[in-house]
Amino acid sequence: MTMIDPSTLMGPLWTLLAFVGLGWLAARRLAIDPRPIATLLVYLIAPLTFFRALVLGGPTPAYLLLTAALFLLSSLVALIVQCLARRRFASEESALLAFSSGTGNTGYFGLPVALVLLPPQGVTLYLFCVLGVTLYEFTVGFYLSARGRFSVAQSLAKIVRLPLVYAFLAALLASGLGLDMPDAMMEGMAVFPATYTLLGMMIIGMTLGRVSLRALDLRFIGACVAIRYGLWPLLALAAVLGLQAFFPLPPELALALLLVGVVPMAANVVVVAMELGIAPAKGALAVLVTTLAAPLLIPFYLNLLMALAGMR
Repeated sequence: MTMIDPSTLMGPLWTLLAFVGLGWLAARRLAIDPRPIATLLVYLIAPLTFFRALVLGGPTPAYLLLTAALFLLSSLVALIVQCLARRRFASEESALLAFSSGTGNTGYFGLPVALVLLPPQGVTLYLFCVLGVTLYEFTVGFYLSARGRFSVAQSLAKIVRLPLVYAFLAALLASGLGLDMPDAMMEGMAVFPATYTLLGMMIIGMTLGRVSLRALDLRFIGACVAIRYGLWPLLALAAVLGLQAFFPLPPELALALLLVGVVPMAANVVVVAMELGIAPAKGALAVLVTTLAAPLLIPFYLNLLMALAGMR
């Protein structure tokens, strides 16, 4: 594969940052409360977005193995970080750090970038990677976040109420039974991916519009940045090199895995923190820092990691 020209990514990256700015203006000038939007994203827009993507993607055992691998990797990273963070941070901050460590902005931020960099087959592979990360967010990750404030029973009860897992199972059932979704239904659901990206990025700005500098926690932000831009690129490179050692790895799959490793912190850190009431202001500031760095770091990291993986 050829070297990635940073200019090809500037358009989508700055557009996403503009959505953050719109969210900030909405909170500051219109006094919009982001909490109902967070609930809407968790309980309606995200499940329908990923139900549609999974049905259109045509899940196969190989694709689902990719989803399972990303789910397990995200969960393992989060559990390790939780064990380390609870010794150094308060319960809410350690729970939020653990949640954020297992995920990245693979959906709202990474998907538009994937559409620029990858062919259709590569985008499908990337979507099944994203699905694994998203399943982590709304199962293991949500549980770890909830435990920062709620009991084990209360945390499990909150997970049972989350519809994304049921949307995932419904899509697998429909695919397994060979059911064809009505064209009108799929066309109507086509609005959800763009809505998912727009509101997901705007909610960062909305939260920041209600934040004061007193919420600035350099130690927490530093830990988030180190995990997202230090640990995850290394994990992505290790995954590509490990797979290459056993069989020829399609370049589009390798690039999809590397992209998962270099996106900024997940906007869902803010969404989940707001839904559960666990330090959303600190989460929003950390997400903003990594998102502002993304236009410079993503092209740099991708070119560097592709060179190290022998992809050009």
